Amino acid sequence: MSGTSLDGIDLALVDFSEGARLLQHGHQPLPAALTDALLTLSQSNAPVSLEQVGQLETLLGDAFAGAVCAFCDRIAVSPEHIRAIGSHGQTVRHDPQGAIPYTLQLGDANIIAERTGITTVADFRRRDVAAGGQGAPLVPAFHAALFGQRGENRAVINIGGIANITLLAAGGMITGFDTGPGNGLMDAWCRRYWNIAFDDHGQRAALGEVDAGLLERLLLDPWLQLPPPKSTGRDYFQLDWLDYHLQGLDLRPESVLRTLNAFTARTIADALSQSAVNPDAVFICGGGVHNALLMQGLQALLPCPVRSTAALGVDPDYVEAMAFAWLAKQCIEGKPGNVVGVTGAEGPRILGAIYQA
Repeated sequence: MSGTSLDGIDLALVDFSEGARLLQHGHQPLPAALTDALLTLSQSNAPVSLEQVGQLETLLGDAFAGAVCAFCDRIAVSPEHIRAIGSHGQTVRHDPQGAIPYTLQLGDANIIAERTGITTVADFRRRDVAAGGQGAPLVPAFHAALFGQRGENRAVINIGGIANITLLAAGGMITGFDTGPGNGLMDAWCRRYWNIAFDDHGQRAALGEVDAGLLERLLLDPWLQLPPPKSTGRDYFQLDWLDYHLQGLDLRPESVLRTLNAFTARTIADALSQSAVNPDAVFICGGGVHNALLMQGLQALLPCPVRSTAALGVDPDYVEAMAFAWLAKQCIEGKPGNVVGVTGAEGPRILGAIYQA
């Protein structure tokens, strides 16, 4: 899994013989030049050539394949013992609600299958979009299988570059949608002003103050007012978007970052308050779980306990990688991977394309 935070490649070896058991996990950073190119490409205003897209498709395929090979060597697992790789790919553009709907993930699965010798399943999102859906979020079905608890309303929130929520009702109903920016805007601001990849534990944001005027501007964004099903990407919530809202304001960089931190917390809390499910507990996964200031902000806004998925015995950093392993299993077994009430697709669909070893 390489998500919208662009912090590297997460790898999860999962055993599905009884439930979903994380056997091993690992993380490999993306090469700096590749990260920079992807950051540029994922901004909606960036000019892009077909040559760049083709080259990034190959470079990402090589990076994913290399990460899997190194991972297998490190944990001493032979490729023939792995049923399949589920490769999400790197999302660079996502516009399922446009005049011509599409979503685009890069990372050539042919290269992954060829180099690793492992059957690879990829391209999970486009079949859902073809069926009239958002193509995202796709993790709620797995969240339900892993975290659902009869008799308890739960919310699972993945805070990556973009944040999404899964609402698991006590009676078994599953809903979910993207809530807006997770870490993406904060990370982009950190890169611009301090040349750092992210705000470690929210310490830099804690040096600033929330600007009420800026926060109000951000919260009025039209996308946030849309009803579910809905999804978004880093190509929408990006620095040009932020710069537009910063016009006429003179704020310290730390205060902008603090406001962005509060913005992420508010959009998540607002989404939960407007939903039909009142969760008894909220569980967080993704990189945002490590931002102490963000977690404190969420807890202050929500009336129920806010905890990491570690409280349920699942490492929060690898839930999403596990989810795409599960989606690969679903594809190979001919089972649907989407939730119609989440994506808005016309019906359940088998997601992904299979690239045989």
